[in-house]
Amino acid sequence: MPTSNDSFTMAAQSNILLVDDDPGTIQLLGRILSTSGKLRFAMSGADALQVARKSVPDLMLLDAQMPGMDGFEVLKAFKADPVLAEVPVIFVTSHRAPEFEVEGFRLGAVDFIVKPVVAPIVVARVSAQLRVKHMAETLRQISNVDALTGVANRRRFDDALDTEWRRGRRAGDPLSLLMVDVDHFKLYNDRYGHLAGDACLRRVADALSKVGVRPADLVARYGGEEFALVLPDTPRSGAERVAWHCLQSVGSLAIAHDASPTTPCISVSIGIACYDNESAGWVEHLESSRFADDSAHHCSASDLVHAADKALYAAKQAGRARAMLLDIADADTPQLARAASPGSRESKPPHR
Repeated sequence: MPTSNDSFTMAAQSNILLVDDDPGTIQLLGRILSTSGKLRFAMSGADALQVARKSVPDLMLLDAQMPGMDGFEVLKAFKADPVLAEVPVIFVTSHRAPEFEVEGFRLGAVDFIVKPVVAPIVVARVSAQLRVKHMAETLRQISNVDALTGVANRRRFDDALDTEWRRGRRAGDPLSLLMVDVDHFKLYNDRYGHLAGDACLRRVADALSKVGVRPADLVARYGGEEFALVLPDTPRSGAERVAWHCLQSVGSLAIAHDASPTTPCISVSIGIACYDNESAGWVEHLESSRFADDSAHHCSASDLVHAADKALYAAKQAGRARAMLLDIADADTPQLARAASPGSRESKPPHR
């Protein structure tokens, strides 16, 4: 059960989007919900989508009847967008017909508030939906954490990579992926035992987590002794820099590995894959993909994983304890992988 302190924290952190073409209704709802969270406003369906995509709301109160793009169309657009699909939507409407509510629930609305609005009812229903979302997110976080290392698990990695791939393609931002494998980990387990092996993986995971410092960066346990770092809005120069920090961070742990034929301490090998404006078939925005080379049409997040796997294999073949980079377009020609070098991490690749 959430405590009163939990409820206060939840309200302070909640991001609520109010959408209505009537300024008076916006002002009234704003006053009613002034202590329920951080409020943002939009006066059309198109504006609502734009505002939500900049920062995904925790809850949206949506006018069902608006000129141009009405509430039902906005809800359909939200449900069709992987980034916005889980946003709970409460319709605010003067309609009282049962079939109207049935259609709203069918499309995915979570509740209805009838105009003229009554302040206590608005606050109660908004608070209820925020509590439901908070509990769902708590359960989701628990189910997305690797029990041994405390970083994201494979399920969370798959979801995050898919989301960031779609986001990057839509916005024209680069995306990089690092696959990190602990060198000679079986030999480590054989020499020191599985409890020591578990402790080693926890320390490696912690070291990698301290490298990914951006809010959108994700460190995940991919499986066994293999980890993955999803780096949104990061071109290859930035990914190389992060990879070097990973090598140094793990090396600085100085975990003895007497059985390793590579180094006297635990080391990692890293495969870097990237999709940025140096990639063959790079598409600046998803909407312009019809003008690009046909290879761009079939480019996917799974291709990025494939390229990172091949780059990791190249790093191991080259002697381990190093990072190799492979472009997403070169996944089937791993001989093109090259050694990574330190560079400055950019927020976006330079335009050519």
